[in-house]
Amino acid sequence: MLKPNVESGHKAILDSLLLNMPSVAEGKMFGYAAYYVNGKLFACIYGQGVGVKVPEEVANKLLSEKHVVPFQPLGKPKMREWIQINRARSADYRKDIDIFRTSVEFVSQIQTTKGKKK
Repeated sequence: MLKPNVESGHKAILDSLLLNMPSVAEGKMFGYAAYYVNGKLFACIYGQGVGVKVPEEVANKLLSEKHVVPFQPLGKPKMREWIQINRARSADYRKDIDIFRTSVEFVSQIQTTKGKKK
């Protein structure tokens, strides 16, 4: 489980980066701090890092970086549009601002399927 001081450090940085973006709001996912755009989850603190939803081709490219791994909450299989960014220092998430912007743009364009019959 995440140490409270790690989560609060990550949350403070992420709040400063994300909550000033249009249509971004905070919430919870898996009991941890999470961020939503237009009501859709795009990032959440999980484990020692931050899960972020990005286009599949962006995820594949980022997975070659040493601090990025597949996002697998609760031991679930890898999700093709999700990565987890693991930074030793919370302040280093500032380096990922372009990834967060890409995520917000990507997720805000996804159509909701709520209420539609499958």
